[in-house]
Amino acid sequence: MQGDRDDLSAVGWELTDAELDVTLGRLQAAGHEVTEASPEARGAVRRAVLRDPAGIPTELVTELGRAERPFKSAGVSSGFVADEQGLGHVVLRTRDKAQSVAFYTDVLGFVLSDHIVCEIHGHPVDLSFFHVNPRHHSLALGGLLAKRLHHFMLEARDVDDVGAAYDRTISSGLRIMQTLGRHPNDRMLSFYAQTPSGFQFELGWGGRQIDDASWIPTTYDRISDWGHHPPQMVAARREKK
Repeated sequence: MQGDRDDLSAVGWELTDAELDVTLGRLQAAGHEVTEASPEARGAVRRAVLRDPAGIPTELVTELGRAERPFKSAGVSSGFVADEQGLGHVVLRTRDKAQSVAFYTDVLGFVLSDHIVCEIHGHPVDLSFFHVNPRHHSLALGGLLAKRLHHFMLEARDVDDVGAAYDRTISSGLRIMQTLGRHPNDRMLSFYAQTPSGFQFELGWGGRQIDDASWIPTTYDRISDWGHHPPQMVAARREKK
């Protein structure tokens, strides 16, 4: 949905009816303002709207309508890993990270997956990742950003679709932000590019899934095992030779 801010308008999370009742009780007990809104606008049965500690509009819905036929992408012929794992993941800004972490874990019930704490090209990185289903993370929280959203991720079912999309992105003139690479925590092979709105998208393949019965959160000291280089830095190094 297009808006004047050219930014993320809302993040939605689907719950069961019983889960929504429990969550609304926790929100009320924690002093968060929540409004029941028209569910028809989202094709849902129930819908509650609120703002997270960073001011990001957040919606909690139940029983989202399902399309009669599966979505078919002309560009990603293998399709996307979605269904019970949700659309993908989002990385959101925070004003006070500890406050946002407490909100998503203690109030909304997200579960910690792991952390990445390191330095990238002279910039400190402190990211925390959270899951609500087997996908390694549906949400990650960092620091203060110009936009509400740093990036969103979609996961293809075939690695060749990622490579083909990488070629199309280069041909289209969109700015590649990070070359192909693999993350150590979710094991996703992916690349990043900038959208016309200024935030980024990540397209990946091969993401790890979590079994809560055996999962132990870890802190990683790197953002990538390999790759994910900013192209401008690669070009600068080449010019020095």
